Amino acid sequence: MMDQLLLPFLFPFMQNAFWIVLLLAAPTAILSCFLVLKGWSLMGDAVSHAVLPGVVLAYMLGLPLIIGAFVAGMTCALATGYLNANSRVKQDTVMGVVFSGMFGLGLVMYVKVETNVHLDHILFGNMLGVGPSDLWTAGIVGSVVTLLLVVKWKDLLMHAFDPAQAQAVGLPVKWLHYGLLAVLSLTIVAVLSAVGLILAIGLLIAPGAIAFLLTREFRHMLITAVLVNLLAMTSGVYASFWLDSAPAPTIILMLTIAFIAAFLWRQWQNARRENQPG
Repeated sequence: MMDQLLLPFLFPFMQNAFWIVLLLAAPTAILSCFLVLKGWSLMGDAVSHAVLPGVVLAYMLGLPLIIGAFVAGMTCALATGYLNANSRVKQDTVMGVVFSGMFGLGLVMYVKVETNVHLDHILFGNMLGVGPSDLWTAGIVGSVVTLLLVVKWKDLLMHAFDPAQAQAVGLPVKWLHYGLLAVLSLTIVAVLSAVGLILAIGLLIAPGAIAFLLTREFRHMLITAVLVNLLAMTSGVYASFWLDSAPAPTIILMLTIAFIAAFLWRQWQNARRENQPG
């Protein structure tokens, strides 16, 4: 019985899948807390879609895909900020136009390039095919992102809740704004090989949303998000082995189930509090 339960850990491709989720759980969970509080869910979606032309262009030029993805992600974020500041169009509309346009550009570019990289692996990830280079990328980028967010979490928290107050007390608001965008782009680069562009938004939003429902303090929110993400990602990879499904969608499904459970628990807590006498 125990041999059966440990069977997924005996295969090298499964071992790499477990390693990469362990490396990505903390940075994506911590970042998701800031994105949820700042209301940047659509920004995460926009940047994750917009890196596609950068990936294709980097492949055409013989550059590391990570460079193309990061440059494209930052270009999308900066273009969105500029258009939002210099037009009457609201930010969510601008982001919708920019990310759909860059995603369309990426698809047009992809069909013109002869490559052995399957489009499905770019869009939905290829967690069972990750190699040492992917693990190194996830580990280095994940460590840098986690360190930056942990060191600057108080400044980023104030910037998320009240940018005007943050500026009044002397915080570098623009640096925090574009720094968070850079961290977002870096994180998407890190998760690219594991869950792909389409499903990356699930890792960047769901852990923070779940923790927001379960906790009241930001410190507890960060810890809860990391634990929930770690549990969902490892259990998703493990379950995918027995379900014969792709790990990335299974992980997102686990996070979705966790979100529904957290929502129902919060509703029950609110109802119980309202029914208490006095």
